Amino acid sequence: MTPVAPIPPPVKETADCVVATPPADRAHPAAAALPPRAQVRARLHLEFTHDPASGRTRLHSSRQDPPLKAVRSFAAADGAALLHLHNVSGGLLGGDELSLNVNLAPSSIVQLTTTGATRIYRPRTAAAPTQQNNEISVGENALLEYVPDPIIPYAGARFSQRTAIHLSPGAGLFWWEILAPGREAHGEVFQYESLELRTDVTAHTSPICSERVRLDPRHRDLSSPARMGNYRYWAAFYVCRVGVEPAAWRSLEDRIRDAAIALPLVGPARWGVSTLPSDGLVIRGLVQHGRDAYAGLLAFWRVAKRALYGKEPVLPRKVN
Repeated sequence: MTPVAPIPPPVKETADCVVATPPADRAHPAAAALPPRAQVRARLHLEFTHDPASGRTRLHSSRQDPPLKAVRSFAAADGAALLHLHNVSGGLLGGDELSLNVNLAPSSIVQLTTTGATRIYRPRTAAAPTQQNNEISVGENALLEYVPDPIIPYAGARFSQRTAIHLSPGAGLFWWEILAPGREAHGEVFQYESLELRTDVTAHTSPICSERVRLDPRHRDLSSPARMGNYRYWAAFYVCRVGVEPAAWRSLEDRIRDAAIALPLVGPARWGVSTLPSDGLVIRGLVQHGRDAYAGLLAFWRVAKRALYGKEPVLPRKVN
């Protein structure tokens, strides 16, 4: 980590941590009174191909299980395919197991975004944690840009996400995630029970990033300087392109640092950048306001896209 300023890091703990069941007096009475709910297992599978004649990427095939839905693919100005991910139920419920599988054929260019924030609802008392599994494969010389809205865990929510990203030779990746503290307008700040994010990135055949983030605000105070301190939003941005020389990543790290220093911020923020063992870097941030998280990620995306591809990023169009 080469921080712009000293950063109180988000808590990272081993996967063998056990989350205790909350006491009965902490459970929402309405949730406790509800009957058991059938578990939902849904999969969204997307296959993209590249047409050499037109230079455009197209959604070749998809499998969509309710409540997951992919709003139709749009053609972007740079030939990329823009796709909006949508959960028609409005959010994720306790016990749900959802999977996202994305495969990019060689030379494809794909941008994925969401139609809104990912809401993690309060589960019934006996429900298992909500689970989201992402399996991503980026073909040779393809590019994936994943720029979603934030994850918002409601009070009492339990959420576990596992992401595995496989990059072929020449493949590129811009992948960010933003974690909100909860429904701030309802006074729900760090009132979720537990949240776990596991991310693994492989470049060709070599693992280059393995990250584990575990937050248990009911059992470990997130305001501790060793965790999030007085910040509320956590962000991570993975920037990769397989085959780029190490010197280029060191130069890009310096540019990211300069961009972080120049950010116009609403409130306090801390950003840091680390070069990976090869083929990429990771940027992490702690901020007090969600708009500062967006401002930082957009600025870093712009700097990295120019450096790695000589192009400006195309901001995703939103749909209702």
